[in-house]
Amino acid sequence: MNRVPVYISGAVEGPSDEAVLRRIVQHAGGIIHRVQVQNGKAALRRALPGYNAAAHWSRWLVLVDLDNDFPCAAGLKADWLATPGPYMGLRVVVRALEAWLLADAERFSKFFAVKKTAIPAAPEAIPHPKSAVIGIVMGSRRRSIKQDMIPRPGSGRQVGPAYTSRLIEFATHPSAGWRPDVAATRAPSLARCLSRLEHLIENGPPGQ
Repeated sequence: MNRVPVYISGAVEGPSDEAVLRRIVQHAGGIIHRVQVQNGKAALRRALPGYNAAAHWSRWLVLVDLDNDFPCAAGLKADWLATPGPYMGLRVVVRALEAWLLADAERFSKFFAVKKTAIPAAPEAIPHPKSAVIGIVMGSRRRSIKQDMIPRPGSGRQVGPAYTSRLIEFATHPSAGWRPDVAATRAPSLARCLSRLEHLIENGPPGQ
């Protein structure tokens, strides 16, 4: 007996977050209906009430980075959305998307040609995961990785020209890329996200 397709809408801050959201929905057995990619956290917050209204009738997964805005994920959720819709999954990434990607240390080390020992065992404890990734890829054995991801001297930028593209490639690569289930063992906020997503898939609105 074929399973009825389960569609999920999503919303994120930017392109790399979209890649991760699509990957975890695929991993959980859902199908993406649409993903709203906002231009940063402020825009995502402004749009959230509309998504939450839609979550009374359809499944939604919204990812937002905790960064250093609040001491914990619960504080951000309470501030952003005190009363979530019945089919809303607002999940807080602790502290930023890079922490979830680093949590699959084996694949990250192979994909970016860095030492596995350079990757922190508890990536969600890193105050600034983006800076941590830059520091780690400085030790890459592949020159192209460093050229793409490390900011050029005098550029005034935090990251290199293809930093986001490289993360998206890692998050979505079908055979050598990121594994959400493996990463969840070292990223508690990701584990909670997968649990909530599985609940939404199994207990969504009737007829969808």
